[in-house]
Parts: sequence; structure tokens; C-alpha cells
Amino acid sequence: MAIINGAQYIERIDNLRSNVWINGQQVEGKLSEHPAFAGVMRTQARLYDAQHDPHRQPVLTFRTPAGELAGAAFLRPTTKEDLEHRRLAFQEWARLTAGMMGRSPDYMNTAVMALASAADFFAQQHPSYGRHIEQLYERAVKNDLSFTHTFVNPQVNRSLGYMEEDGEPIAAKVIRETANGLIIKGARLLATQGGMTDELLVLPAGGALLGDEYMYAFSIPGNTPGLKFVCRPPLAAGTSSFDAPLSSRFDEIDAMVVFDEVLVPWDRVFFYKNAWFAKEMEEETHLAIMLLHQVLARRIVKTEFFLGTVELLSEAIQIGGYQHVQEKIGEIAAALEALRGMLLAAELHAKPDRRGTMVPDPAPLYAAAFLYPRLYPRFADIIQLLGASGLVCLPTEADFSSLLRPDLDRYLQAATLPAEQRVQLFCFAWDLAMSAFGTRQTLYERFFFGDPARFATTFYHRYDREACAQIVRQFLDSEQQ
Repeated sequence: MAIINGAQYIERIDNLRSNVWINGQQVEGKLSEHPAFAGVMRTQARLYDAQHDPHRQPVLTFRTPAGELAGAAFLRPTTKEDLEHRRLAFQEWARLTAGMMGRSPDYMNTAVMALASAADFFAQQHPSYGRHIEQLYERAVKNDLSFTHTFVNPQVNRSLGYMEEDGEPIAAKVIRETANGLIIKGARLLATQGGMTDELLVLPAGGALLGDEYMYAFSIPGNTPGLKFVCRPPLAAGTSSFDAPLSSRFDEIDAMVVFDEVLVPWDRVFFYKNAWFAKEMEEETHLAIMLLHQVLARRIVKTEFFLGTVELLSEAIQIGGYQHVQEKIGEIAAALEALRGMLLAAELHAKPDRRGTMVPDPAPLYAAAFLYPRLYPRFADIIQLLGASGLVCLPTEADFSSLLRPDLDRYLQAATLPAEQRVQLFCFAWDLAMSAFGTRQTLYERFFFGDPARFATTFYHRYDREACAQIVRQFLDSEQQ
């Protein structure tokens, strides 16, 4: 089958009837018709429809060895041209979501591709594990599957020495093995898009201090018996795309995943036990690097939307002549160019690994991921500083259809825009930087790759600082001669 369209995606998720809870109630009926999921699932359907657009299809797809069209995120890169193809596809989809959907299908499809590219690594632990990850990849490509994932244990006690005591599990763990598979009990965070994807991918979490019962990797259907998705409240359920142009369409619901003695069949498991394997998985599969490449491509598009927004705000109320405004807009423009340069540098200096996978240069990707959590809150600040009081007193779409229309047209016009267009622009800016959706985006980008301080430590240890130190040594030595 290969690439699906939006209607097929909607039908497939509705037919799964996964166990989804939100606002204290279990979702009954079609998930795509629930107010919390309707907007984002329609948007996701548009992404799948774009794969069939004749103008977009060459960018968004590739030909498999079997001759079928498949989503470009599944393309295992073996050349620098393949990396470019992947980047262009990431950004084509990101422009349909303003870069706001951090878990659009290409993110997890990239993860599945990276894991399967190192199937021989998993086979070292057990020959069947290598086959299982290859089968997962083949099934995902063939059926254009979507995935949510859980990488995080519940936030009970984050002290370094904390270990769960015996008793009812909190963090999901294997409580027993059977002839049919692993029995998992406990909970995991943070399944963005939980319940609205075909499958749930679970990878090791918690580090080497945890026991073997926490060391596993598998993928199971979203409707697996015993699996529950406990979702946070929606951020803009039922609001119009005028009043909430971003949250009404791009609110990817986050969920806690509860495993109530879930049976994971052995043929779905591709890693089990052995903390050393869990630690080596990232290096062997280049999982983080491949995900960093996808994320940076999306973040660049997101930054383009920030820059475009502040430019339109400046034009609308004619503040572009002020030096401090130019400086603030310049901050975003400079960040955008730096991010673009880092992405291109990663592709330019890419090298094949021993398996033939073309791996982007990790240094600029890690540098960009180090910087972005520090840049993004500033982008939101700049929108607030430039929009000022104009972001506070915003009428709704319904107000423009009421007897208030003459007053609104007179008093809310901008220098270059009629009132309705001005309010539409400011609603966009509000949703981008100040609404519940906007602040969730800030938190999401801050912690996208975990604790920023811990990520900074990872970047520090990975980066080759010795080359620069040697330059200084040579300079000092030459001065003494």
C-alpha cells in the first residue's frame, strides 16, 4: 500500500478505538470527532494528503526497492543528496503546521528508520531482535504507519539515588515473562499524540541505575489490551481558527501511558535487558543525530513563522522605524540564519557509518539543539514586547458578526490593515506566544531533548574542544621561539 491519504489515516485511527481518557471520561465513538482531537487529526490528515499532491509528491516521497511510493522520513540516507531530500520533506510538512507539531509523523518515522538501519546491532543480543526491528520498519513503510512514543518515566523523585521500592510499579517495568511475551505494568510519559497514532514505540528510559526489568524496547498497536492513554485537557477545543489559529489546529495532545499488565508479544520486542545495550543503542543507531536533523529542519520553519509574525506586526502598526524594534526583529533574523547554517553544515560534513548510512555531522546539530531552548523564549518575549497592549484586547470572530462590527472596524483598524485582518494577525501572535498553546510550545521546546542542563553536559562531552586548544598551544609555542 505504501503512502496513505488523510481519509485513510482518519479511518484507521477511528477503527482502532484505543483506550483514551480525557477530562475524566473515556472517549467513546470516533476519536476524530472528539473536540480535543478533531482539529489536530484534520491537520495530520492534511499532511498525508500532501503526499498525493503532484507538486509536493517528489519532495515528500521516495521509491522503495519494491517500486512503491513511501514517506520520505522512512528513507535511509546513503548519500548527502538523501539527507537533503529528507530535509526538504521535513520542511514541506512543517510549513503546513507552522512548525508547531513536534510529533508530526516524520519525527517518529525517522526514529524507526534509524533503529532499523542498525538491525545487526540488535541481533547481537538475540538474532530475533534484529529481525523484529527490520519487520517493524518494513511494516511501517508498507502501511505508512504513525507512531507515538514514551521515553520518560513518571516524575516521582528525580534525585540521583532514587530507586523504586518493591510493591506496585510506578515506572513501567516487566513484571513477568511468558511464552507469549513480556507483561508490562506501570506508567510512562510523555506520549505526545497519544491515542491518535497507529502504534506506540517504547524505548529504554531511566539510565543504567535501573534493573533489567526496565530495559526493553518494543512497538505495539495503540489499541493493545491493557493500554490506556490518560490525556491532559485540550488547549483550544471547539474554538474557531480565527480566534485560535494555531491551537485549534495543531494542539498535539500529551498523554501519560498506563500499562495495566499489557502483553507485549515476543515478535514485537527488539531489545530486552542489558543496560550496556541500552547505552550503546544511541551510538550504534545514530538515533539522536537523525532526530536532531529532523527537529532542526522543523525548528527553522518555526523560526521563519516567528520572524514573519513580528515583521507583519511591525508593518501593521508602523513601528519598524524605531531602532529598538529593528534590533529585536534582527535578533530573530540572526538566529534564523545561524540555524540554517548549522543545518547545512551538518549535511555538508556528513559521513557514512560502517553500515553505509549517511550520518549528518553531529557537532552543528548538537550546537543548534543547545541554543534553541535559549532562543525560543526570547522569540516569544519579542512578540509580547512588540505587540504590547494590542495582544490583550482582542475581540472574537463572533464579535465581527454582531452589531459591534461598526465600532470594531473604526477603533481596531491598523495603519495598513482593516480591523478584522488586524485582529486576525494579533490573534495569531497571541496564540504563538501567549496563549496556553503558546506557553506549552515554549515549555516543549525548552525540554524537547530533556533537561537543558543535562543536554549541555552531553554537548560539552561530545564536542571536540581539543582541536581549538591545540591551535592555542601552537600559537603560544611559536611566540616562545
